Amino acid sequence: MLKLEMRPQPSTLWGYASPVLALAVTVLIGIGLFMLLGKDPVRGLQVFFVEPVKSWYAVGELMVKATPLLLIGLGLAVCFRSNVWNIGAEGQFVIGAVFAGGVALMADKSTGPWIVWAVLAAGVLGGMVWAAVTALLRDRFNANEILVSLMLVYVAVQILNYLVYGPWKDPMGFNFPQTQTFEKVAQVPRLFERSRVNIGLLLALAGVAGVWLYLFRTHSGFAQQVGGLAPAAARYAGFSSRRALWIALLFSGAMAGLAGALEVAGPIGQLTPHVPAGYGFAAIIVAFVGRLHPVGMVFSAVLMSMFYIGGELAQSRLGLPKAITGVFQGVLLFALLAADTLIAYRVKWGSR
Repeated sequence: MLKLEMRPQPSTLWGYASPVLALAVTVLIGIGLFMLLGKDPVRGLQVFFVEPVKSWYAVGELMVKATPLLLIGLGLAVCFRSNVWNIGAEGQFVIGAVFAGGVALMADKSTGPWIVWAVLAAGVLGGMVWAAVTALLRDRFNANEILVSLMLVYVAVQILNYLVYGPWKDPMGFNFPQTQTFEKVAQVPRLFERSRVNIGLLLALAGVAGVWLYLFRTHSGFAQQVGGLAPAAARYAGFSSRRALWIALLFSGAMAGLAGALEVAGPIGQLTPHVPAGYGFAAIIVAFVGRLHPVGMVFSAVLMSMFYIGGELAQSRLGLPKAITGVFQGVLLFALLAADTLIAYRVKWGSR
């Protein structure tokens, strides 16, 4: 019989190999799923893993999807390493987009290029404000940050809907629930011609370097991680749990808000009810598949963006439902949780 035996210490090898095994299991389950749906599994895998990198334009679209996932994932990694469970990054993403959209709508043809930075700063501020609500309720009333942050997602969506269906609705938009398209000067600059890749990609990569330096090369980052791993030891060392809570949530909110600002001032170009794209929830998977490490999350963000683009292509080319994207994301997460068992346990043959 197979049995699990606890290892004397966690396996470093499986710490890195677990995401690879989880991806392999996801691919195998995907093959079975395509066969059950009566689709060619080879064609299905090609749509998910080949088409998104088939051309330079496709790679650019991959980067467009990966940018918000990476930015939000970086913020969540700081939270999770601090043992602060921010599940509401989607709401912070939406409010960041709302704040950024409000500033962008003030621009006209005479506005200078400085407005772009004001738009991004407004997005950061919006995300921090929304995350601060969770931090305040946790700090002052010991409310559960998981439930509070999650419920605030739905409040944020309703605020967005109120604005695009009401006071910010474009009077020339044929009654569609959307704002007017932002002026060109208020949209983030693109990096290449004939591509939607913008400066958000550079900001995300700079965020990778910044978070790595913060977590592994600063006293404050060390205090955050100690508080997450051993709260009693952190208190003994004099590290403030309240300070760690506020730093984690405000930083996470700032990164999600920045992602929201880049999304509406970049690929979308206006506020619509479709701004909530699920990036805040998908970034949770990005963070854990990337082992809460900034460099690892670069690869997991690219993988998750493949699932997004592959899901869109599967709808148009294979006739599969939109839910296929969520299925692949969920399977990957559960496969990772199962594979992570091998970090602390080894599989051995045993007698009955």
